[in-house]
Amino acid sequence: FPYPQNTALASHLESVVRLNGAIPATIGVLNGVARVGLSPEEIIELTASAGKPDTRKVSRRDLAYMCGLGLMQRKLNGGTTVAGTMVLAHLAGIKVFATGGLGGVHRGAENSMDISADLTELGRTPVAVISSGCKSFLDIPQTLEYLETQGVGVGTFADGREGKVDFPAFWTRDSGVPSPTVIEDERTAAAMIAAQVSLPLSSGLFFANPVPSQHSIPKTRMDAIIARAILDAEKAGSTGSDNTPFILARIRELTGGQSVTANRALIEANVARGTRVALELSKLEEVIVGQPDGSRPITGNRPVLRTDNVTDSQILNARGGVSKIAGGKEQRTDVFVAGSLAIDLSCDFSPETKASTISPQLQTSNPAQISQNIGGVGQNIATAIQYMDTMVLFCSAIGSDSAALVAKEQLTAKGLSTSAIVQKPSARTAQYVAVNDADKNLVLAMADMGIMEGCALEIESVWRPQLNRCKPKWLVLDANWDSGSLQQWIKIGKDTGIKIAFEPVSVAKSKRLFATPPNDSSVLDVLPDHAVSLATPNSQELASMHAAARETELFEREDWWQFIDAMGLSSSGSRERLMSITNSTLVDKGTPQQSLQLLPFIPTILTKLGDRGVLMTQSLRPGDDRLTSPAHA
Repeated sequence: FPYPQNTALASHLESVVRLNGAIPATIGVLNGVARVGLSPEEIIELTASAGKPDTRKVSRRDLAYMCGLGLMQRKLNGGTTVAGTMVLAHLAGIKVFATGGLGGVHRGAENSMDISADLTELGRTPVAVISSGCKSFLDIPQTLEYLETQGVGVGTFADGREGKVDFPAFWTRDSGVPSPTVIEDERTAAAMIAAQVSLPLSSGLFFANPVPSQHSIPKTRMDAIIARAILDAEKAGSTGSDNTPFILARIRELTGGQSVTANRALIEANVARGTRVALELSKLEEVIVGQPDGSRPITGNRPVLRTDNVTDSQILNARGGVSKIAGGKEQRTDVFVAGSLAIDLSCDFSPETKASTISPQLQTSNPAQISQNIGGVGQNIATAIQYMDTMVLFCSAIGSDSAALVAKEQLTAKGLSTSAIVQKPSARTAQYVAVNDADKNLVLAMADMGIMEGCALEIESVWRPQLNRCKPKWLVLDANWDSGSLQQWIKIGKDTGIKIAFEPVSVAKSKRLFATPPNDSSVLDVLPDHAVSLATPNSQELASMHAAARETELFEREDWWQFIDAMGLSSSGSRERLMSITNSTLVDKGTPQQSLQLLPFIPTILTKLGDRGVLMTQSLRPGDDRLTSPAHA
């Protein structure tokens, strides 16, 4: 890919790695130094140098030359081949990397001896490579024979297929050559890598990941195109290092650019697959040895290999890549926010003339100005807390769609950590669509928050360990979680002694806090054994919460009556006293009465009243200074 497309692709692939749960590291040689983990600025510098005289293709044989000249202040740049990347990855203690395609045995190699160094590197360097096979114009049967001679384990991901599958031919899923083995899933691949390391064997493993089916070019068509491209190369006298670029250019022309589209799709698929393999490998290593193995990088007085831009525990190279993922110790945080992360679309009706109606017409298309932003109640809370210079960790779930990529990138741009963002492969990222009139007043809204339901496994296996490690003072929950997940979160917070704040989100969802059997006191104990310390409803949500508590007979419990009696109020409150503290409008609406009746379960309730401010209802111990001090009046 030429500049600047190569820069955009490298950045996108790093985002794919992050989206799938790892930290990306791009490998290359920059200014005479071999680097494992390029910064964004370094990626731009390296990709911008593509095609220039001082930019080389770097295999194993070239590393000493490139880095040696670097020691002499001649600063060359280079993109590493599969072989070159394997060498540097292994030096950094990394076991997995993903790339586009593997070099192979060229047709006619029995005479030319044109065999890629990628194959011999796989025979002597214990790194697992994930790519879409080798390019179709190579001799695939001879490539597999050569890998067998080198002692390299080869397998192809089933990718939803059953029985025997073909070894892929890069742009097409089928080559007509059976794969030596079939890999069912990422966990199987990870188990093979773990076994390879444990034996130990000095050779690598090769996992072929077929191009996504929607981008696969039919084999018969591709065979004809390749035959034509090879014939044209022979007529043009293209040989040696010029042969592959010539053939690739002809294939691009003959496919009308379809080969380039397939190339981009397969690289992205390989990087995503490689990240998931690395994650599974990390889990296995934790089971086998208690913690992931960690080799140290080799460095000298003048750096020839640098790994300073990545950790040695969570990396996957997005070009030709790296990986070892470990849980890592989260930084101590003050607030742990668990809630929704969504993409918000705002559709503002934009009439063609000012004389037109300000409201959009139903059941037809309307002109509008549409904007997209990151949203979600949990995300909004986490962002607000961060603005207060408070350490916050935000946890949520996203799908495997394009919206997930946008959401995670925008979180990163805001400076929020994505270490607690979990991807659910079969789910849709939450989205909220608002249709507004010409004055930007809401006409209709649609919300897809289904991804927040059924998260019991993620809560227990992913987020609870993170919560335990970062030891926050507060756990903030929004009501986008389904009732079961919300109760699970509350129980975790109560068990660990963390204060819980509850944001009700909407009238309908606010009821979820009380969706527990009335005889289950594990969540809804009254003070001082309460679980939720703070709630922030508006007046409508407060009324809904109050109704839900009444429906579940919480106001019939003996411990609730004891608390109400201790306040010296009747069960419905004292009207005159409440009017003197608030106002008649609020009392007539029942807002202070409702908050008082919920106070035994939630000792601080901040009821949002729009432009009229906030009503704070709080339970304080007898003798508390805030009850008598003028400063708190």
